[in-house]
Order: sequence, then structure tokens, then C-alpha cells
Amino acid sequence: MVIVDRRANPQGKSLANRERFLKRVREDVKRAVSDTIARRRISDVDSTEEVRVRVDGTEEPRFATTSEGEHDYILPGPGTLNRGDTLPKPQGGGGEGNGRRAGRGRGEDPFEFVLTREEFLNYFFDELELPHLLRTSLSQDRMSKPRRAGYSVYGQPSALDVRRTMRNSYARRIALGRPTDAELAELRARIEAAVSDAERAAAQAALDEAMRRRIRIAYVDPIDVRYARHVRQPQPATEAAMFCLMDVSGSMTEHMKDLAKRFFMLLHLFLSRRYDRVHVVFIRHTERAAEVDEDTFFRSRETGGTLVSSALDVMLEVQQQRFPPDRYNLYVAQVSDGDNDGGDRARVTSLMQNQILPMVRYFAYVETSADRSAFPHAAIRRKTELWDTYEQVAAATADLNRLAMRRVSDGAGVWAALADLFAKSGRAAA
Repeated sequence: MVIVDRRANPQGKSLANRERFLKRVREDVKRAVSDTIARRRISDVDSTEEVRVRVDGTEEPRFATTSEGEHDYILPGPGTLNRGDTLPKPQGGGGEGNGRRAGRGRGEDPFEFVLTREEFLNYFFDELELPHLLRTSLSQDRMSKPRRAGYSVYGQPSALDVRRTMRNSYARRIALGRPTDAELAELRARIEAAVSDAERAAAQAALDEAMRRRIRIAYVDPIDVRYARHVRQPQPATEAAMFCLMDVSGSMTEHMKDLAKRFFMLLHLFLSRRYDRVHVVFIRHTERAAEVDEDTFFRSRETGGTLVSSALDVMLEVQQQRFPPDRYNLYVAQVSDGDNDGGDRARVTSLMQNQILPMVRYFAYVETSADRSAFPHAAIRRKTELWDTYEQVAAATADLNRLAMRRVSDGAGVWAALADLFAKSGRAAA
């Protein structure tokens, strides 16, 4: 089937040119969003912010006349020019601007606009190649449960409140004077006990009137019916604590740290959809570990060896001081290139099996490597010391099913690293 669009171009402009223009602007917005992500803090990943785009990128292409080429003119003059003479160009300024600014050279003010929260997340997800199914799950509201909220005159038959309905019916029958069974029985007894025709006729008339009132006044009227009303109320969510652990030794490149930042951003975004408050703790380590602020976490450089157990020890110390497990849902996200001292394996295994995994909701480990698109001939890395250690820990704690491990080398791989975590947390939060 071939579809031919024969609609007229709006305002004499080319639809094909407009599509190319919109595609170019979307690419400019994506680049601007990527630059904005690099400046944002983890807790502000989904906030609104002004985005700047080049002015020349917002102009739609169009045809225009030009003064170049050969042209024939008939001009009045003093008679000093003959056929074939060349007219000198008029003297003008030497600037290259478009007349909007004074001075020499080219200058443009950037075009600024504000992206909404959802628009920013859409561009953010597109940059990371988020699958549509996962994007839908991220856009869902917080989980809620039904709560009784009085009564309603409309509802499903299953929500009928019989007690309230009969209470209303009883009050209405009393107010309107509907004869009861006892009153009808008393009138029938008066008819049987009547000794004269006049008494019998009067009692019969009273009985007939009572029966008419009984028919007119229904036992249960539609205005008596009440249904239980329910409203959706967000579940009281406890607070969550997110521990960000990262190796900052010399082997961690800027590319690896960028992947780590994206990973931590997405995990924080996921947790903020499930909990009202998410506390973020940044712990960086080489041979020694320390809790730091976000700027120091991503920008400061250190050198030295690598002891993963030092970061785990600091995490447990912070947790014991500020985040008791009975009040907080604990999540740990660790990013490393996999290097660790061989003598530290036993200590890491003991901490993970005996203290950390039984206490936390999930522990996500992401191992970074060089970007394969930038280094296509890079050799596949062997199994690292830390990866091998965590594999043994995962096998020993398979009943808990709280350790997720992935390797990433580019931004798209961050989503694969979090796929298992999102699926498991969706069931855990239910």
C-alpha cells in the first residue's frame, strides 16, 4: 500500500524541510540535555531547568533572493558610464553579523526554554535507550490502597451496605407512617370483634386505607440504598537510604565515573518513585574509605590501592548510626572496575554474607570497563577479583536473591544493569 500525502504545505513552507528542521532541533535539545545532566546533582535529576539551544538551530530553512550573479540595470546618472563599465560595490561595514548587534564579528544570544519534568525524563531516557516497557513502569504513580470514605448513593452491587440501607428504610417508614404488620393484624382483629355492621364497616375502611398506604410507601426505596465508598490512599511509605559506593583509584577513568553517575541517577529516580524521602550517602574508597559530599564523590581524584572492605565497613558504620533497618529500606549501589586486593576476599565475603545482604533490600554491583564504541579493538576483560568474589557470594546467598551484578561499557548498558533490580523491587514494594 502506498500513501501519498497531498495536503497543501502550510503557509507556503515545505513539510519536508520542516521535518528536517524538527529533527535537527531535537538533536540540539538532546545535546543540551546531556550537558545539563553532567551539571546536575543526583537528587535533582528529574527537576525542571532551563535548556539552551543555538539560535541558528531554531531557524527553518527557506529560499531567499540573493544579490550575487549578473544583473542588467538601467540607472540614471551623469553620463560618465558607458556600456561594459563595472559599477563599484557600495562601501559598507565589515561586520559579519545580521544587523541585530552592534560591532564587528558574529554574535547570537542563545535560545532558552524550560523543559517540564516529564519532557526532561523523556529526553533523558532516549539518551540512554530506555525500552518503552520500562519507561511505562517508571511513569506509574505510587502504589495505593483503598480506604473507607463514608457512603455513596451510587456503586457496585458488591459494595451495597445492607445495614445502612435498612436503617434508612426504617427511618423513612416511620416518618411517613407506613402501617406495620402489627397494626394490620390489630385492624383485622377489630373487624372480627365488631358486633354491629357500622363497627365492622368502619374497621374495614380503616384496614383498606392502611393497605393503600402500605402499598404506596415501599419497604425499601431507591433513596434508602447506600453503597460503601472507597478512595485510593497512598500507602504510608517508610523512608529509604541509598548508599552509593565507588572505587576512585587511578584505574577509574572519567568515562567510568560518568557511567557511575548515570547509574546512581537512575537508581535514585526509581527509589524516589517508591518512597517519599530518599537519603543518599556517598562513600568513596581506595585503600581507605570515607563518606563525602556529591561534588567530592565525582570530581576529586585519589591514587592508591583498592580495598573494597573499607567501603563496606564505612557503610555499616553509617547505617548503624543513622539508618536502622526497622525504619529505613536500605539499598546499596556499588560501581567499580573490579580491582581489589586478593587478601581482601575473605573480609568482603564475610561482610556481604553475614551483615549486608540479610539487612538490605537489594545490593546492585556494576562493573565498568572501557567504552567499546571508542575502543572497538579493546580486548575482553578477564573475570576480575571483585566479580569472582561477588559470584561466590551470590551463590551462597541464593535464597535471599538480593545481589544483582552487571557489566557495562556504555550508557545503554546502564539500563541492562538495572533491569533485574527494577523487576525485583516492583514485587518487593507491592
